Amino acid sequence: MARMTLDQLEIFLATAEHLHFTKAAEALYITQPAVSAAIASLESEYGVKLFHRVGRHIEITETGRLLQLEAQRILTQVTLTERGLAEFNDLQRGELQLGSSLTIGNYWLPAKISDFQERYPAIKINCTLANTEEICLGTANGRFDLALIEGEVKSDLTNCLEQEIVGSDRLLIIVGRSHPWYKREAIELPELVETPWVMRESGSGTQQRFEEALRNWGIDLRTLKVTLLLNTGEMVKAIIENSSAAAGISELMVQKELELGTLRSIRVIDTSGLSPRYLEFMRPFLKIKHRQRFQPRICQVFEQMLGSSPNSWQNSR
Repeated sequence: MARMTLDQLEIFLATAEHLHFTKAAEALYITQPAVSAAIASLESEYGVKLFHRVGRHIEITETGRLLQLEAQRILTQVTLTERGLAEFNDLQRGELQLGSSLTIGNYWLPAKISDFQERYPAIKINCTLANTEEICLGTANGRFDLALIEGEVKSDLTNCLEQEIVGSDRLLIIVGRSHPWYKREAIELPELVETPWVMRESGSGTQQRFEEALRNWGIDLRTLKVTLLLNTGEMVKAIIENSSAAAGISELMVQKELELGTLRSIRVIDTSGLSPRYLEFMRPFLKIKHRQRFQPRICQVFEQMLGSSPNSWQNSR
């Protein structure tokens, strides 16, 4: 029996993606007869049908779908292996697939990436920004070698994702000039339920941590007057500057606006105890990676530049 080749798998995957022999050939820069021959060879060698020929169109069979999943897994592993071998050349080539939640990616991570690229200019960093939930899922699925988030890893992913603290940030309650709190230094805790709120979407790390802070302060989230849900911190800032609502947001995101006075940070006082106390909430920046997937040397060096705390986030909770 002839052995299945990587070229055959690549041709098969292109055909399965385009469901068209000619388009698959164009995508791979080979001839259409070469595509047809590769598919016919696989079908003949293993006695299976990978595609139905329906007139001038083709449809993938159930057997074809099985091969598609396995072929993707095999070629992904081959790619990872090739990358790993190339990196033995003193980091003179290679790529790092990096994921980051939005606040970290926009305000904390750029300086780290610039520092890394100064030292290793031949290394290409592909950085994807999304909310915490999407970044965690992408890391679990192997899309990212390494990722940074400010939210929590969902319980169903904690077994496969390793977590460490590499930084921290403070969440602030902010208002604009038209808000009645703007001229105040602080408010009392119960007043939080008296104002409209602009919030981030549920998959946001900022939103996860802000809700956690409110719960820790004894605030029932159902009592808040949430008037708007937005998917970026920049949109939240823009709305708050021109509205009478409040928001919980990263201190990193609003430093310029606080200096200009277009936004104001409001402290919260808890007077329920024997003596009043100001409430604050620091949130960790977490580095996450898959526990079992191959970690290229590039990834290890980038991790060292990020730094980490002696204890994992799980142990610090």
